[in-house]
Amino acid sequence: MRVEDGFQPIAFPEENPYTSDLVLPSLLKRTIPRSAFNEIEPDLERLGADVITTIRAMGSGNRVAPPRLIQYDQWGRRVDELETSEGWRDLKAVGQKEGLPAIFYERKYQEHSRSYGFAKMMIIVGDSHEVFCPLSMTDGTARVIELIGSAEMKEKILPRLISRDPAVAFTSGQWMTERPGGSDVSQTETVATPTGKNNVLGPEYTLNGFKWFSSATDSHISVALARTGSVQDGSRGLSLFFVPLRLPLLRAPSEPLPPATSNNIFVHRLKNKIGTHTLPTAELSLDGSEAYLIGALNQGVKNISPVLNITRLWSSIASIGGLRKCLAIATAYAKVRTINGGTRLLQDSPLHVSQLAAISLVYRALTHLTFGVIRLLGKAECDVASPDELRRLRMLTPTAKAFAAEKACAGMEEAMTALGGAGYMEENGFGRAIRDSLVEKIWEGTTTVLALDLARAAQDPATLNSFLSWVKEVISSCPLDLRARLREPLDVLNDALSELAGSLKKPIAPLVPRPALILTGFVASSAFLLEHAIWAYVGRENDRETDVEVFQRWILEGGMVAAIEDVRRANLDGQTRATANSTIVFGGLSRAKL
Repeated sequence: MRVEDGFQPIAFPEENPYTSDLVLPSLLKRTIPRSAFNEIEPDLERLGADVITTIRAMGSGNRVAPPRLIQYDQWGRRVDELETSEGWRDLKAVGQKEGLPAIFYERKYQEHSRSYGFAKMMIIVGDSHEVFCPLSMTDGTARVIELIGSAEMKEKILPRLISRDPAVAFTSGQWMTERPGGSDVSQTETVATPTGKNNVLGPEYTLNGFKWFSSATDSHISVALARTGSVQDGSRGLSLFFVPLRLPLLRAPSEPLPPATSNNIFVHRLKNKIGTHTLPTAELSLDGSEAYLIGALNQGVKNISPVLNITRLWSSIASIGGLRKCLAIATAYAKVRTINGGTRLLQDSPLHVSQLAAISLVYRALTHLTFGVIRLLGKAECDVASPDELRRLRMLTPTAKAFAAEKACAGMEEAMTALGGAGYMEENGFGRAIRDSLVEKIWEGTTTVLALDLARAAQDPATLNSFLSWVKEVISSCPLDLRARLREPLDVLNDALSELAGSLKKPIAPLVPRPALILTGFVASSAFLLEHAIWAYVGRENDRETDVEVFQRWILEGGMVAAIEDVRRANLDGQTRATANSTIVFGGLSRAKL
């Protein structure tokens, strides 16, 4: 038989990622004022059309490829030239032209600008090949400069970080990770030495050290932590610095590009990663590199925190956007793939659709959770957040990032299996989406690191109470007839609240933080889903019954009951369990003597 004969599989249709989405349009309609939403939605519809036509094509074929490092030229001179692919550069330019991160600082829609910009990211991110990594750090750096940068930085650097013109726009990296510790910066070895000069951008220092992970090595600038105090001071002896990757940084457009080593920054090697292959991540040596102090001395960890908080939400959207694309592929495939001898579509198989519905539950919950936190960030940046909203933002930022990363990857794998063997093919994008999304479990803090961050935030009784009170207020706002229908899931939600209230108070048992973060993610996402269901129910929206069903299923079937039990188990005789864990992993005493 010739390949052209016999059964011919039908390719799934390419659908507009905004107009075909069953979650995002309704969420934005509820949370953004009507006048603003009426302006924003046509732009999102247009962007969705661009994704399936021009933007996706930019990342196809050989247009996007891993970066290449040329360390030495023909004559043995150190040049450290980093070559990136045409597709990578074009996709990054698309992000900038679309207003990322410009939208966040133009603030045309005030606190809703964050929701608008992140909605655009979510539509693109499944086809972005990780260009939002440098754009996320550019966003964070812009916020740091807006808050504590010198007047000259605000005048000369900030406009270029938030420019929509790729020809003049700067991107920024963020250099914290060193060999002695990943998320633990207390052992930072990079040393900053004052030169006694005042550069136009601020007090001048030289940096000497080694940065073990520098994502977006092709950026124009970076913010970096370096030691200005003693080693014994730990993280309290670190300051934050603005580092140009090439000197001079501020030059006329007609001037040639300075050499890559012009600021004594040397690329040791590019990282060989499981995923994010297009993203240039490197090990860097700083050998007397010129840098300028940002903010006060020895306040580096505090001063860089806006970068971490902002990039964690970018990370959360990256996780959800990857899941959105995988779910969209699986859903589209179900509409064209026939079974039972070609007499039935997959979409008509209850067993198959139940698998897709379970994935959709995860996507809906994660989207409402993350955009709920994004709204809090928007309010905070526009100085309209209440004290309780600021406390919830502090508690929910690490939660959203970790919870989205944990849940999205599993959902992507389920979506891949929904295509059977066709899902395992590299061409459809599942492989890259899963590989790239795995980094979100690590980048800007693993789940365990973020769980400890959540535990620290919850040690403030006002912070924990603001979260618990908010969830209770959402529950109390539920109409009586709807509350009667939702009695069982609301009982579970109240049970989870009681468990968190006791578990996150001092002293926290040693094994509690991680399961408590997962339970916090379940509780917060459920509260945001309930807010939406109440709005749809009261407003008699077309999808109101679906929104109510989603809330109910997420609590009863999504994993919250198991998460409650995990927290309870961690609270019971934690030391005994910790000892048993050690024996399970490393062996008992008899093993240790061998």
